[in-house]
Amino acid sequence: MLADLPRRQPAVTAVAGAACISSSAVVMQLAGSSPSMTALGRCAFALPVLGLLAWRERRRGVAVMTARSRWLARVAGVFLAGDLILWSHSIADIGAGLGTVVTNLQVVLVALLAWAVLGERPHGSLLAALPVMLGGLVLVGGLAGTGAYGTHPVTGAVFGLGVAVLYAVYILMLRQATTDRAMGVGRAPVVAPLLQATIGAAFGSAVLGLVLRDFRLGPAWPALGWLALLALTSQVVGWLLITMSMPGLPAWLVGVLLLVQPAGSLALSAVFLGERPSGLQFVGVAVMLAGVLIAASGAGRNARRGGREERPDGRRRTVSPPVPGVDR
Repeated sequence: MLADLPRRQPAVTAVAGAACISSSAVVMQLAGSSPSMTALGRCAFALPVLGLLAWRERRRGVAVMTARSRWLARVAGVFLAGDLILWSHSIADIGAGLGTVVTNLQVVLVALLAWAVLGERPHGSLLAALPVMLGGLVLVGGLAGTGAYGTHPVTGAVFGLGVAVLYAVYILMLRQATTDRAMGVGRAPVVAPLLQATIGAAFGSAVLGLVLRDFRLGPAWPALGWLALLALTSQVVGWLLITMSMPGLPAWLVGVLLLVQPAGSLALSAVFLGERPSGLQFVGVAVMLAGVLIAASGAGRNARRGGREERPDGRRRTVSPPVPGVDR
């Protein structure tokens, strides 16, 4: 059944979520609003839907989030607000396709931060796949043979690196909020952490918008329609699927699977914004996805061997694969 997909195939669920959020950069451009207004609108339109879904989830008897997990999710949302605002500036400078690609250097940052902070040693398959993925990112970004493009390519690239840092912190903190072992008896909540993160992102967007004096909507129509679409496809459906998959995946693999996003963004930006990728960029998409498959296949082999996991001290222990929705 579809409802069991996150439990049986968390990687498939994460990829589906990444495909949904791949439209974010294009819809943000079509909305034509300022960065802070775009971030705030994305969260504001998503909150009622997420609130209703969280209420229905709570009625089904899932565990209540602890105060710690709620605050983790909210603080993660503040990082998401900074990510979205800075990302809008990056997109304006170097385009939706390249703006999405550069920010997905988070795959390296997530793996390193998870190792340093959570003690999750990356699988050898990630180390083998990293040169492949980074090579694909270079090709997709048009940085090898096709030249830089955009109104301010250097500034946009710097913004993109900043976005990658904020994005990596958001992913790690949200994953920690969804895997809090102190949630109590019952299935762990899925929608509630995303709702709390969206509340934090709305607050962060409002504060940053006031500080930056950056609230500009543009024509109410179709801007509001695009922002509503952005909220539903990305903040609700896309990130809900990703959040559902997080407890069943190591943090580094979440980052790897999210590399599906720039491939989809590149295609959509070509169709709707007229950003025409070169042949080398299409090759880069194929190379990048090959790297995703290499990394994911290594995790799959590890699971089939019975969940043998290497601890930070070099010893090994046998673990059961985490199951979304179950208190572990």
